Amino acid sequence: MNPQPNAQGRGQLVLVVEDEATLAETIELYLRHEGFRTERAADGERALELFRAARPDLVLLDLGLPKVDGMEVLRRIRASSDVPVVILTARTEEVDELLGLGMGADDYLVKPVSARKLLARVKVALRRSVPVEGAGPEVLRVGALEVDAYRVEVRYAGTPLELTPSEFKLVQHMARTPGRVIERAELYEAAIPDGDALERAVDIHVVNLRRKLREAGGDERLIRTVRGRGYVLEDRAA
Repeated sequence: MNPQPNAQGRGQLVLVVEDEATLAETIELYLRHEGFRTERAADGERALELFRAARPDLVLLDLGLPKVDGMEVLRRIRASSDVPVVILTARTEEVDELLGLGMGADDYLVKPVSARKLLARVKVALRRSVPVEGAGPEVLRVGALEVDAYRVEVRYAGTPLELTPSEFKLVQHMARTPGRVIERAELYEAAIPDGDALERAVDIHVVNLRRKLREAGGDERLIRTVRGRGYVLEDRAA
């Protein structure tokens, strides 16, 4: 049965990076019927060219690519952008490797994947990348840390942190109740709903957040580990 067109995508642009032509065409078909625009690249080199030229709202990225492999494509994207990236992979071991490297993908899908599931995850990743109206204070402040929901930006002592959408959601959730121990499962649900990477993905995002805090001149101990439970965002100015 053919999918029915609707306007949920609202013209947002998805860059489909997949070297298997039939699969790529199928993905594009379903995305377009959901109202998305698409661009397609069959190798990593072309993917980077299109990423720079087209400025997509989201990248669906296969890992097994010719010319430039998917992990290198992700690394180069993350060096300059926090655009949502959803990984398509044929092996769960590649998800483990990505998590271990802290590469900064927002979600992971293991092939084969249904069109319904893929579309749902694309929409979730895009929702995480934009501010939610009426979702609370415009700016949350925890000591020198500021979480700006309107600009979708986190700053430490005025210095912006370059965060992925999932990292932003994670620190935003913690900033709403500073000083409270938040379990990994709750953080996972807040930042990576419906993900396949399990709760260990939260630990990788926290590692990345601490590194970015340190690079901005902040104290990485602001995010404290509570062994066996989760994490707490400390208000060291209190």
